[in-house]
Amino acid sequence: MKFYTGNSQIKYSWDQVVTGFWQRYPNPYSSHVLTEDTVSQISRGSQLFSKKLLTKTNSLPRWGERFVPGPRYVCVLEESVVDPKSKTLTTYTRNIGYTSIMMVEEKCIYRPSTENTDWTECHREAWISSSLYGFSYALQTFGYERFKKNASRSLKGFNFILTRLFGIEPMDHPLLQIKAEQLKHKAKVATELASTIVARN
Repeated sequence: MKFYTGNSQIKYSWDQVVTGFWQRYPNPYSSHVLTEDTVSQISRGSQLFSKKLLTKTNSLPRWGERFVPGPRYVCVLEESVVDPKSKTLTTYTRNIGYTSIMMVEEKCIYRPSTENTDWTECHREAWISSSLYGFSYALQTFGYERFKKNASRSLKGFNFILTRLFGIEPMDHPLLQIKAEQLKHKAKVATELASTIVARN
């Protein structure tokens, strides 16, 4: 089994993150997510319990394709608990297909950031395992690397949705990075032009 853990800072408030959580798909970074369906949603006290079923593409290395006949997609169960009193959103995700080949279980906790109360921190943990004799280590290694890439894409997609919903662009948003580079270039050109004019005079 391989274990992953990581923390991410989302530059939106916890309330905004919870609102955006239900509207994550589709986004430009989620082409691997094919469908999303709510199975159940129930309130208990102040908490909201939800279950969703998603289907995602299931890419494998060429040597692993022999183990997955037919369409390469997998069903994923996502369970979540929203607790407005403790200001936590906890999600549990696991695949419910091809579990004998690879099992990926993920837990995320979203809570107000300790760095900035206007931000939200996401603490992510994942367990990647395989019981396929002779290939378990290779599959776990592949699954671990794929999970890291998907976690990064997931965060980018979530930020995209939050930006669209709330009209706020974090300073590290890709569009702002492009604008900043364009402004730097224009400033450099203007400075060089001014220097040339001064030198001529």
